[in-house]
Amino acid sequence: LPGPPFTHQQMPRKMVYYGQTSCEQDTERYLDVVKYVFSCYKKEVPLVINTMGWVKGEGLLLLIDIIRLLAPSHIVQMDVCDWKAMPPLTPEHVHFSAGLHTKGKQQSKCKQLGVGSTESWKYSEGEDMSAPQHKLLYVHPEFPRAGVAGEARVHSGILRDMSILGYLGHLQSPDIGAVLPLHSLVPYQVPFNAVALRVIHTDVAPSNIMYAVNASWVGLCCIPEEVRCQTDGPVLLTQTPVCDCLGFGIVRGVDMEKKLYHILTPVPPENLRLVNCLLLGNIAIPNCVLVGQQGIEGEIPYVTSDYNYSI
Repeated sequence: LPGPPFTHQQMPRKMVYYGQTSCEQDTERYLDVVKYVFSCYKKEVPLVINTMGWVKGEGLLLLIDIIRLLAPSHIVQMDVCDWKAMPPLTPEHVHFSAGLHTKGKQQSKCKQLGVGSTESWKYSEGEDMSAPQHKLLYVHPEFPRAGVAGEARVHSGILRDMSILGYLGHLQSPDIGAVLPLHSLVPYQVPFNAVALRVIHTDVAPSNIMYAVNASWVGLCCIPEEVRCQTDGPVLLTQTPVCDCLGFGIVRGVDMEKKLYHILTPVPPENLRLVNCLLLGNIAIPNCVLVGQQGIEGEIPYVTSDYNYSI
């Protein structure tokens, strides 16, 4: 709230690396992630949930699923001037509407008592699904073009890059005046067989997995199972786990002879000891990190205009 997210980054109490900027392709895993993170909430302090803003079509249905799942006490709904595609998310609407993965209640089975009352509900015998009781705070702006998306996608991409750069800034020593290029920092060496590996957003053939991982942004995660490997690795997961993410890093090199990942990360060593899984998503390292490194001679790896699109 005090400013753009990259200006006041903090380590969250509970974090999952979803690996994509949109949840359209895998809404079920998105709901699993929401459940997993929400399970950490002990209700000792008020919780403010910032929904993602996808409120058209399936996005609205997914929002209804999330409201059912989290059962908030209040919903603040900011309408868009001159746009009526989104209904007011009243308790009645959420109760009777079908979500993307949850069903709404049939109106015939549930009788509301009193006009405009959301307090009293009667159910036929055997019904145990409680009706939502949240208070809706509805904000309707009067000035034109309020809430119109415009260039939101471009702005969110810039803010995401700034957040990644802010995070990588923790790699810099606070004592030095000059900013060190990433290639001059000493990476951690991680044996192939010490961590499990999974590409979240697409299928990659095992023979090509190292090409995908090299020079990539990865979530440093902790799966409950022990990573066991009879060989030198790599250890490949067949499904994307919903698990704790302890931070992020850049795989700045892969040593195929010594079977080592070279990883740059600001995550402290005591937390790195818990990491046993690398998740690679569809989040790109900002271009300026690759093209703006000082002291590089010759071609910059992964940055070229002479690209063979038939690969």
